Amino acid sequence: MKKKDNIYDISAELAENFGEVGSKSRNEAIEMAWEEYNAQIILDARKKARLTQTELANRIGVDKSYISRVERGITVPSVATLYKIVAALGFRIELQPI
Repeated sequence: MKKKDNIYDISAELAENFGEVGSKSRNEAIEMAWEEYNAQIILDARKKARLTQTELANRIGVDKSYISRVERGITVPSVATLYKIVAALGFRIELQPI
């Protein structure tokens, strides 16, 4: 990380590693980060619901390998499938104004 008077310049570090704000490489990194974040949320929710990947897969009509790929961030589910996963885990998606 870049130091300036014992303060890290996070913006410079991000720019160095992922490109400037608005660049293709930076946007791709942001998209990948969101995909990994969503994958972790699904994994955590499945564990909280105390379901195996197989049980979740059976509930929504997919293979266990599909759930595994989603939880590892390899496959990004469609919106419809995401809603199925969330409902099968006993949760709901709620949109709220920010």
